[in-house]
Amino acid sequence: MTKLKHWPKKGVIMTYQEALDWIHGQLKFGIKPGLERMAWMLKELGNPQDNLKAVHIVGTNGKGSTVNALQTIFTQAGYEVGTFTSPYIIDFKERISLNGQMISEEDLLDLVNRVKPVVERLPKETEHENATEFEIITVLMFLYFGQAHPVDIAFIEAGMGGLHDSTNLFKPLAVLCPSIGLDHQAILGNTHAEIAAEKAGVLKNGAPFIYAADRTDVRDVFEKKAREEGSKTYELGRDFTAEGSSHSFDFTYGEQRLDDIALAMAGQHQVANASLAIMASLLLQKDYPKVTPRLIKDALAHANWRGRTEFLRPNLMIDGAHNNESVKVLIDLLQSEYADKEIELLFAAIDTKPIDGMLAQLKSVGDLTVTSFDYPNSVKLDKYPEAYKQVPDFKTWIKEHVTTDHKKLYVITGSLYFISQVRKWILEQSSDVQDLKDNI
Repeated sequence: MTKLKHWPKKGVIMTYQEALDWIHGQLKFGIKPGLERMAWMLKELGNPQDNLKAVHIVGTNGKGSTVNALQTIFTQAGYEVGTFTSPYIIDFKERISLNGQMISEEDLLDLVNRVKPVVERLPKETEHENATEFEIITVLMFLYFGQAHPVDIAFIEAGMGGLHDSTNLFKPLAVLCPSIGLDHQAILGNTHAEIAAEKAGVLKNGAPFIYAADRTDVRDVFEKKAREEGSKTYELGRDFTAEGSSHSFDFTYGEQRLDDIALAMAGQHQVANASLAIMASLLLQKDYPKVTPRLIKDALAHANWRGRTEFLRPNLMIDGAHNNESVKVLIDLLQSEYADKEIELLFAAIDTKPIDGMLAQLKSVGDLTVTSFDYPNSVKLDKYPEAYKQVPDFKTWIKEHVTTDHKKLYVITGSLYFISQVRKWILEQSSDVQDLKDNI
């Protein structure tokens, strides 16, 4: 559990549950890209983000895994490390974590008690609209890592996009982008190049830019933006390489080489994510000398990220494949690592995703069933194409389908909000609940 250091407490204004209800209550204000509201609130709080030493992670897929790899490396090196990620899988407090452990209820409540009056003043004292839920959570994070509990380094995952994202108000030590795909197009743009420009918009002050790109148009956007900002670029496959699989790969950057790296997380996409984390770690080594090649290898062998290719039973995997690109990555993994298995899949998504394309991909690797779940904009059963088998809820599917037959692999995938509910229920049903919870 974390404790606030050298920060005077204010009187308690609300309970922890009331604080959570207040934060989630701001969902009614929707998504409103822009930095003006954030800038005003942070100024009223003393601009805590200016005190941060932090790395910014943007992109379509792979952000969480990359953040987790970096957190594991730097925490294992003995540094105090903050992380900001979304969405959460089990507990809201996961979004703001210290050394891999979520913020305590006490600390979060104290932050809310400080931030809430500023949030309420925003529409009254300015011409701005009400702050959104994500903006408030981002303010809480900046206040925590920048003022309440300063850290040696923070790894901050952008929410949506980059240029107009609420997190884009600090000067990064480096910027990482694991991938660019077509997601959130109504807000970020209709093409890969437009989305890449939005993501690269966080570059500033000559911060190095470490990225992976498989399209020329994305690469051109990244390189142009980097030149404008005086940022040196490091592209996977050009400036540094990773050869092999998640079971064993070799990383090379100039004269530096790390051999036989084994990852805790399976899949070729995890090799790419880990390689970006390695490259960033080596670039930051001058200011963080306890990060050594040997330590990097050891840390990556233990870096798991919940909800991503995670096994909750020996033959039951959950994976938050929530867009076309991440579904393709999941399929590649299933075909390369589990070709000898009979695969059964359960899928649920939210209604802003390209459902038809995702389903078309998934049905190619196994027996596919769709379901719905308790979330405001989850896809309801009657909205799925009739061609797919349906089940009323994931609990029914698990009880009726999942067996101990190790010739089969059961995969539950789709929205991370869906995966969160599945993961929580499965752990609660386990006969070894406490041991499992110890690993949450």
